[in-house]
Amino acid sequence: MKLSILIPAYNEAAGLATTLQHITVASAGLTAHGWHSEIIVCDNNSTDSTADIARSHGATVVFEPVNQISRARNAAAARATGDWLLFIDADSHPDALLLGEMAATITSGRCLAGGTTLRMNEAGVGVQAMAGLWNLISRLTHWAAGCFIFVEAASFRQLGGFSESLYASEEIDLFRRLKRMARRHGRRIVILHGHPLHTSARKVRLYSAPELIGFICRTLLSGGRNLRRAEDCKLWYDGRR
Repeated sequence: MKLSILIPAYNEAAGLATTLQHITVASAGLTAHGWHSEIIVCDNNSTDSTADIARSHGATVVFEPVNQISRARNAAAARATGDWLLFIDADSHPDALLLGEMAATITSGRCLAGGTTLRMNEAGVGVQAMAGLWNLISRLTHWAAGCFIFVEAASFRQLGGFSESLYASEEIDLFRRLKRMARRHGRRIVILHGHPLHTSARKVRLYSAPELIGFICRTLLSGGRNLRRAEDCKLWYDGRR
């Protein structure tokens, strides 16, 4: 079995090397199950040394000129040669236990796609409460966080990948479609929870509470129409790192 590890990256020079080092070490969890892997980084029109850092760590680099997370993930997936795809964000650090748990879940049969619970790298009570709330929602709804998504490659392509009409919440849209596919074919969506993914809480550091709450309110009041406009999704696209 082969896994393609896909990383969308826009101006991630500050932390990408650390992420790639973590992934390389964590890949021992795949090897233990007889899996092979490749790493593909999509340079999403970066203005820093993101692409050079990725190449220096042995990753294949593809380029997507339009700044959009959906397009970046789809561009990486288009180059992938694995039986399964694993999308990881450039500020997230999986370990060997998590990748081993994922491989074991897939090889046990019937799994179509999945994700994992999260552990934020900030110790603040508010941040940890947010992570705990998301973990509960994720396990109840079988929606995966965008920072760690695994999916059968053939099924991902059959569904057309991530929606390029969305600039945020594209992972929820994907999992709604994956859940319908899983029901039709008697398969499962799995949210792992034995070894949570260590991921960054940088949005909480970089954006004020009014900015974060304002985005949520606009999403609710517009029925999600703002998610289809890049200018309304500045939390992802204004370049703060």
